[in-house]
Amino acid sequence: MIKSFFKSFKIILYLSLLLLVYLIYLSRDLPSLERLETFDPAMLSTIYDRNGEIIGEFYIQKRVFIDLEDMPEHLKYAAISSEDKRFFQHWGVDLQSVFRAIIVNVISMEFRQGFSTLSQQLARNLYKEIGFRDSVTRKIKEIITAIQIERTYTKHEILEMYLNTVHFGHGTYGVESAAKRYFNKKASELTIGESAMLIGLLPSPANYSPLRNLNKSIERRSIVLKVMYNQDYISHEEYMEHNSIIPDNISYEIPKSKAPYFTEYVRRTLEKIDEELGINIYQDGLKIYTTLDYGLQQIAEDVVMKTLRNNQDEFNNQLFADSERFSKLGYLSIFPEDSVKMMLNGQMQLYEELRQNLLVQCAFIALDTKNGEILAMIGGRSDYVDQYNRATQAQRQPGSVFKPFIYTAVIDNNYPVTTQLLNQPVALYRNNAKGEKEKWTPRNYDNSTGGLTTLREGLRRSLNLISVRMVQELVPAQQVKNVAKRMQIKSPIRAVDALALGTSEVTPMEITASYSIFSNKGIYSSPIAITKIEDKYGQIIKEFSTTQQEVLSPETAYVVTNLLQTVIDKGTGGSARWKYRFRHTAAGKTGTTQNWSDAWFVGFTPNISAGVWFGVDQSPISLGEGQSGTKAALPAWALFMKEAHKKLGIPDEDFVMPEGVIEIEIDADTKLLPNSSTKKREKEIFFKNNKPTN
Repeated sequence: MIKSFFKSFKIILYLSLLLLVYLIYLSRDLPSLERLETFDPAMLSTIYDRNGEIIGEFYIQKRVFIDLEDMPEHLKYAAISSEDKRFFQHWGVDLQSVFRAIIVNVISMEFRQGFSTLSQQLARNLYKEIGFRDSVTRKIKEIITAIQIERTYTKHEILEMYLNTVHFGHGTYGVESAAKRYFNKKASELTIGESAMLIGLLPSPANYSPLRNLNKSIERRSIVLKVMYNQDYISHEEYMEHNSIIPDNISYEIPKSKAPYFTEYVRRTLEKIDEELGINIYQDGLKIYTTLDYGLQQIAEDVVMKTLRNNQDEFNNQLFADSERFSKLGYLSIFPEDSVKMMLNGQMQLYEELRQNLLVQCAFIALDTKNGEILAMIGGRSDYVDQYNRATQAQRQPGSVFKPFIYTAVIDNNYPVTTQLLNQPVALYRNNAKGEKEKWTPRNYDNSTGGLTTLREGLRRSLNLISVRMVQELVPAQQVKNVAKRMQIKSPIRAVDALALGTSEVTPMEITASYSIFSNKGIYSSPIAITKIEDKYGQIIKEFSTTQQEVLSPETAYVVTNLLQTVIDKGTGGSARWKYRFRHTAAGKTGTTQNWSDAWFVGFTPNISAGVWFGVDQSPISLGEGQSGTKAALPAWALFMKEAHKKLGIPDEDFVMPEGVIEIEIDADTKLLPNSSTKKREKEIFFKNNKPTN
C-alpha cells in the first residue's frame, strides 16, 4: 500500500516536473516583465498643414490611440458582451468557458468553440512571438501571457489596450481608426448600431466587412445587439431601433493624402534624419507639422489641372491634325492612330509605355518669399501614378526663365539698366550630338531684329539676341554660372554662351527659390516643408527653420526685381494683368524652350514666390506649335497668385527701394540726364554711385 502510494507520488512529481520544465521552455520566448510593463503599440504618424488640418498619415498599422474615457459606453459593452462576458470576473483565463469549449469540441469531434478572453486576444495581438496559428503550444503561451497581463494591468487598462490594438480589417487597428475608415467619424461619435457593427467584425474582419458584404455585416451587428440586450447593456427599444437601421453612411472610398506629392516629399525628408532623431515615422505616433497651406494647395490643384487639361487638348489637336508630326513620333507606329486618339480621349486605357510620350505633365511650387516655407506643391498629374515629383526631381531646360541670372550678373557688375546692346544676330559655337563644335545662330522668339536696345527693353521683350550679347560682351558665361551657383542653383550649369538661352537643366523648386531672393532683398531662404515634430505625448522632438544667407546686395536684387516688374506690367507676362486681372505688385518671367518642349512661368510678389512648368516627360517632344510660357504656363501662375492673395487677405504692397538705389528722370532717347534739347523724359532707376551724366 505504502509502496503503491510512493510510486504514484513519484509519477505525479515526475509529470509535474516535466510540465514545469515545459512551461519554463515555452516562457523563454514570451515577453519579459519589462516588455509587459511597457505598452507601446505601433501607431500612425499624422501630418498637419500650417493651420492644423490633417493632410496625410504614415503607418504600417493604421492605429490612433484614444483613452477609454473617450470611447462611448455602448462600444465597451459591445466588446465585453460579445467577446468576453465574464471579463470582470476572471483572472486572464475564463475556466467556465474553457470547460464548456472542451465539452462542445469533444462531443462534436471537431474544433467548434474557442475560449479566448479579451486578455488572451490582447496577448496575441501585442506579441508576435505568440503567433496566430492554431496549436496547443500557442494556446499555452497565450494563457501564460494573459495571466501576466492581468497581474500587470487593471481591467480598465486592459480594455483600453484591447480596443486600441485589435484589428478591424482594411489595414485599420483600434476603434478610432476603424470608426474613421468605416463611418468617417470619431469613435466618440459612434451610435449603438455602429459600435455593434464594428465589434461584430472582430471574429473575421475580411468576411464581415461592410465594404465587401453589407448583409453579412448587418447579420453580425444583429448578433452583437442581441447579446447586449440579453445582458442588459441596452434596452429593448434601443435593440429594436438599431437592429432595424440599414446603414447609409458606410465610407467606401479609400481616404487619400490631400497633397500626395508634398506628403511624399515630407516622408523622404524625414527618412534622411530619422536615425539621427531616433524616430520611426511609421510606428511612433508622431505629429508632423508642415508649412503647407491646404487652402492654397486646393487653389493650386484647381488652376494647374485646369491649365493642364487645356494644354493636353492643344497637344492632342495638333498631334492628330499634323500627320507628319504623328509619323515622326516613331513609337506610335505600332499603334493605330484611332487607338491613340481613343486613349487620349479617355475612351481606352492609356498604355504605360505611352505615358511619358503622350501625357502633358506639370509641376508647381509656391513659397513664402521671406522664410522659404513651402505653401503648395504639385509634382505631376493628380492620378499620382508614378510618384515622380517633377517639382523637386525633374531637371528641365528653363529657357528664358534663366535670363534673370544673366541680368543679375550684369547689374552686379555695375552696368546700368540703360546699357544698350545691338539687337542683331550673333554666331555661337556649340557641341552637336557627336561632341563636335558647330556654328549656331540664335534668333529672337519672333525672328525680329533691331538696333541698340536697353537691358530693360531686352528683358521686357525677352530678346534672345540681347541675352547672348550680354554673355559675349558684358559678363562671361563662367561669371553667370558663378552667380547662379551663389543664388543656390544646385543643378550643373554649363559655362557656355548658350546658357544665355537657358540650356542648362534646373528643377522648378530650385529656380523658384532663387527667384525669391529678388523679392527678399538679396537673402536666400532654403525651402522647408516641416516646422515641428512632436511625439505621441505632445513633447517637441525637433523644430525646423530655414537657413538664410545674403547672396546678393539689396540694390542688385531690387534693380532686377524692377526689370522683372516690367515683364509683367508691359512685357511677355502682360496677360497676367489684362486677361487674368491679377493686380498686386508682382515681378516674373516667362520661359519657352526650343521646339516648344517646355513652358514656364516663375514670378513673385513681396509675399509669395511661385513657379509653374508644363511639358511632356520625354523632353524632346513638343507641347505644340505656339505653346509658349505666356500661353501654356502663365495662366496657372496668374490665377493662383490672384486667388492666393485674395484668400490670405494680403494687401497690395510695393517692393521696397533700398537706400543705394535712386529713381531719376532721364532723356528717353539718349538715356542720359536731360538737357535743353531733350524732347521726351522718362523715369529710370540707378545705383546711386552709377548715375548717368549729360
